[in-house]
Amino acid sequence: MYDEVLNKFSNEEYSLPDVESGMLTEVEKFWLTRECLLRYLRASKWKVPVAIKRLEATLKWRREFGMYDSVNADHVEPEAVTGKEVIFGFDVTGRPALYMLPSRQNTEESPRQIQYAFWMIERTIDLMPAGVENLAFLINYADKAKNPSMSTSRTVLNILQDHYPERLGRAIVINIPFLINTFLKIIMPFVDPVTREKVKINPQVIKEGMFEKSMIMTEWWGGDQDFEYVHEKYWPALLKMCDNRRNRWMEKWKKLGAKVGIREWDYKREENEEHLLRQIHSVI
Repeated sequence: MYDEVLNKFSNEEYSLPDVESGMLTEVEKFWLTRECLLRYLRASKWKVPVAIKRLEATLKWRREFGMYDSVNADHVEPEAVTGKEVIFGFDVTGRPALYMLPSRQNTEESPRQIQYAFWMIERTIDLMPAGVENLAFLINYADKAKNPSMSTSRTVLNILQDHYPERLGRAIVINIPFLINTFLKIIMPFVDPVTREKVKINPQVIKEGMFEKSMIMTEWWGGDQDFEYVHEKYWPALLKMCDNRRNRWMEKWKKLGAKVGIREWDYKREENEEHLLRQIHSVI
């Protein structure tokens, strides 16, 4: 089954259907790793035609969304200045943690808010060490958090389920007021059963073994990290680290043959992965 999907996208004559310039670009081949193909196969219950169709849909969506051009750091930075989304630390399994703090919402609802959300998910993926394929969401509704509209929530959920299969490791939600709790009950039926199992409401993240104290923020979460978001320091550090990692991986990927199906482990592997995790943690 895997070989069928690999052969489909490895064919030099392959072209995305119903697209004017359908030949795969270098960055698209880089995205089509062995792990990526397997994630889509598992999400498609190992049905090859379904997996191929979903992969093609995501390849098209990434182009249309602007993931490789218009949705860039300069475009989304106005959404980032208050620190309403922060990548910080790792859970006990090595998943990078993406904090979401709706109370820090600083812009009116717009397509850019959604673009920013997925730009940050892409940067969280950049910080995944070898062997890690999914992330942890930590959502804190304290301090009079502003609830997104049903339309925006549905759009985000649809994109996550359609174009980021098996990327969610866990979603932890705390300090849920009554209205937002009701809102979550409304949208949860639209979430697939596998994803619903990964959503935890008001857990004790340290006591329940989800995070070590050294890897989670003090405020609201009870960790040892007294983190304060300073945009002028955090933002350039995040961009530099992610750019360096992607560039280094791309160079290794080219040396490995620059083709579809290369293992992420082979180009991500570092001589000292523990040192790398500490470096990411200290810089961000």
